[in-house]
Amino acid sequence: MAETFNKKEKEKQKQQKKKEKEQRKAERKANKKPGQSWEDMIAYMDENGNLSSTPPDPNKKQVINQNDIVLGSRNIEGMITNPIRKGRVTYFNKEKGYGFIKDLKTQESIFVHSSVLTMELKENNMVSFETENGFKGLTAINVKMA
Repeated sequence: MAETFNKKEKEKQKQQKKKEKEQRKAERKANKKPGQSWEDMIAYMDENGNLSSTPPDPNKKQVINQNDIVLGSRNIEGMITNPIRKGRVTYFNKEKGYGFIKDLKTQESIFVHSSVLTMELKENNMVSFETENGFKGLTAINVKMA
């Protein structure tokens, strides 16, 4: 089989690109600047978190006990408080069956639905309640007159 002119041209172009690539590689090796080796590019971090070019002193190494590391949230005991809150009913619509209670401590407005109520609510009633996470935020449960 005879090669066509187009195939020969493509093969020549391939060989030319290969030669150019080899030449660029040889130029990079010849023009290599001092200080560009892998060892020269390594950076170390000292005990204060600063980068330096010298390795850290092994005498300053600190041993950390694995059991002293706390994973997750801290101070759980301090976060657990009385779950019962006190508040005032700011809005309640009997026809639609929902309303809002304003917490006296945090002044946040908390949603309440009639499905969790055992008694009838009216605006400005003082109530005690607990909260749980709902679809759009906190919702009041176990609502009782205060």
